[in-house]
Amino acid sequence: MLRTFAPVAALLLAVALLLTGNGLIGTLIPVRAEMEQFSIFSIGLLGSTYFLGFAAGCFYGPHLVRRVGHIRTFTAMASLVSAVVLGHGMIALPFPWWIMRAVTGFCFAVLYIVIESWLNEQSTSENRGTVLSAYLLINLTVMTIGQMMLTLSDPAELNLFAAASILVSVAVIPIALTTSAAPRPIQSVQLRVGKLYRTSPTGFVGCVAVGLANGAFWTLGPLFVQRSGFDVNGVALFMSATVLGGAIGQWPIGRLSDKTDRCALMIWIAFFAAIAGAGVIAASFFEVHWLLLAAAAWGAISFPLYAVAVAQANDHAKPDEFVEVSSGLLLAYAAGAVVGPVIATIFMKLLTQGGLYAFTIGVHVLLMAFAWRQLNREERIAAAEHTLTARQALQATGTVSTVFDTETQETELDLAAAGEVSKADAGAGVDDEPSRRDDP
Repeated sequence: MLRTFAPVAALLLAVALLLTGNGLIGTLIPVRAEMEQFSIFSIGLLGSTYFLGFAAGCFYGPHLVRRVGHIRTFTAMASLVSAVVLGHGMIALPFPWWIMRAVTGFCFAVLYIVIESWLNEQSTSENRGTVLSAYLLINLTVMTIGQMMLTLSDPAELNLFAAASILVSVAVIPIALTTSAAPRPIQSVQLRVGKLYRTSPTGFVGCVAVGLANGAFWTLGPLFVQRSGFDVNGVALFMSATVLGGAIGQWPIGRLSDKTDRCALMIWIAFFAAIAGAGVIAASFFEVHWLLLAAAAWGAISFPLYAVAVAQANDHAKPDEFVEVSSGLLLAYAAGAVVGPVIATIFMKLLTQGGLYAFTIGVHVLLMAFAWRQLNREERIAAAEHTLTARQALQATGTVSTVFDTETQETELDLAAAGEVSKADAGAGVDDEPSRRDDP
């Protein structure tokens, strides 16, 4: 196990620091926006603009990596995030925040491309689910810590924004000083979304579904808790319970995905995630401890879906395609996350705060139906290929038999012909004897 993680230890430490800061800023921004009396639509757009920038980063990130390498790209993007985070604390207006969230989204897309392509290059099909689950386990654990930091100071002040900026800046140090080998330089940059979908339809659509559901959760989860009647401490506890549940679920589900069919596993994950979403809606009408328990269950089931979908897609990728696959899957995630918060706000207007999880239920049900259809299609293709192989074998056997029978028949005819000749010769000899005896 240590041998598996040693080559990426510095990267995982950097991830821990980076995402602690991201966890804090992700919870702080919607809380501060609510305090500044942003409209619900403006708060939803904070999530959408973040993921618009994220989508742009998916397109241009591979070019940056190819130009300056993984380590320099990581350093530059982390530094830019650190500066932008401070900007949120200095200017509290919707439009500047939309711009800053778009820049943050761009940077994090590039950072995730570096991180995930690095991890996939250092793993194999036999341990990829385990490695990605460990990465997401760290991801979610430190994000929980970051979210709990919301209680350390008043969200209306600059202190929490400064703390997030410091954490992101310090994340550069392990990467800059690592002695581990960086990933191989990429020779070409291509983002072929159609090819990626054809290679792994379930993995691709799974990432879109995760973007829809989780993008809505990250943007509107704090608002769901506030409108359910809980204070800022309740928001921090709810978000932390969800993320901690997601961290707990990563390892067993990741290990299970290395031992079973990932497509079938995604069906079960989506099924139970839909049930858990209904549980969160029900628990919001009771005491806070029931809501925290339901939130943890939802996180434990739904959050590991991303790692399984990514592993499913990378199982079919070539070693020189990991950057392309990582950027393509992140783009699929971003596409869902751009749309998710906006649609979820419509659900929340129609169904009050419970509309958020009603939306996630619909997303998981649709994913379950798609994965089920895809699994059945793959089984039919496998059965058809098996039938074709058997038919080809029979045809080959029939061909051999035909050749053998033809050769046998030709041999028998030759023998028969030879036999007739012999008989004729023998008959001629018998007839000649009396003739010779009758001669005078």
